[in-house]
Amino acid sequence: MQSRNGRSPVGGGAAEDLPEHPAPRDPVPPDGGQGPAAGYDDPWYDALAAGWAEADGAGLAARTVPAPRRERERGVAEVYLEVRSSAAFQEVRRRYRRFVIPGALVFLTWYVGYVVAATSAPGLMARPVAGAVNVAMLAGLGQFLSTFLLTWAYARHARLRRDRAALDLRWSTQELTRSSGGGRR
Repeated sequence: MQSRNGRSPVGGGAAEDLPEHPAPRDPVPPDGGQGPAAGYDDPWYDALAAGWAEADGAGLAARTVPAPRRERERGVAEVYLEVRSSAAFQEVRRRYRRFVIPGALVFLTWYVGYVVAATSAPGLMARPVAGAVNVAMLAGLGQFLSTFLLTWAYARHARLRRDRAALDLRWSTQELTRSSGGGRR
């Protein structure tokens, strides 16, 4: 008996020497079945190592489903709830809110003030400052400048006031998760 690649199986070629399960289905070769596909006709090609599982009775790859891990998930959830209620986490959130809320309010007030002034006081906005530059142009450039300044201030505040505490909190959370059995090993 010969295999599909034209070679006799090792051990004499008797039918009882062949494995009991059918061979896994080969995918359509890249050339649409017009010629031999590299790797599939190779005698050293290992279909199981290439991602094909043992075939079940229907010739389809058998899938294994891992057992549910309810205890592990519950342990991880408890860790995150514990971290969320910790003083360190509350401090990081408080520092974040203490910067972001006033910064957002100041920026939105400045932006809305610019839009209101542009629509309700066109005479003020059209007042020349230097040559062709008027108040509206300076206020518009001020919008860009204030955006960059706010971004720089936020990044500086995060770096100096929150990043170290957040990183420490992240590491301690990872350690607690690993010790509860919920982390990858």
